[in-house]
Amino acid sequence: MTIRKILIHPDARLKKKAAPVTEVTSSIELLAEDMIETMYDAPGIGLAAPQIGVMTRIFVMDCVKDEGEAPRPMVLMNPEITWASDEISSYEEGCLSIPEQYGDVQRPAEVEMHWMGLDGQLHQERFNGLWATCVQHELDHLNGKLFIDYLKPLRRQMITRKMQKLKRETARK
Repeated sequence: MTIRKILIHPDARLKKKAAPVTEVTSSIELLAEDMIETMYDAPGIGLAAPQIGVMTRIFVMDCVKDEGEAPRPMVLMNPEITWASDEISSYEEGCLSIPEQYGDVQRPAEVEMHWMGLDGQLHQERFNGLWATCVQHELDHLNGKLFIDYLKPLRRQMITRKMQKLKRETARK
């Protein structure tokens, strides 16, 4: 397993729609393993393939936060929301591609999603709470959308300028 480099906004790849996974291959399985390792190392609760420069519709997540509770890493390929609740929840979101920046985003409180698993089968589950926020956030990545796209323009510009400065500073090192 390899820890991959996470792209930092602004990067054109983060704004592009990812291509569907056509079949589960050994390279897709390896990508999923690397993504889970990278997500845990970051540390984060979700990571989409475009965030590591791979333009494929796959994301990983694990929203287990409680000490002592077993981790639940999930790999979702070609995910689609099949149902969303009318109830809205607001969550202060962050992103591994936009480090140390946060903003309140409103999304459906509950969603049902189906996806292809590493077993090549179709899976379906209803998510709520942090899990619902995470699946929607990661699905946005596959569609070229970032959480800051939900923020007011001035706040979005301010965060983008901070990320540009961070990238310049990192490049100098």
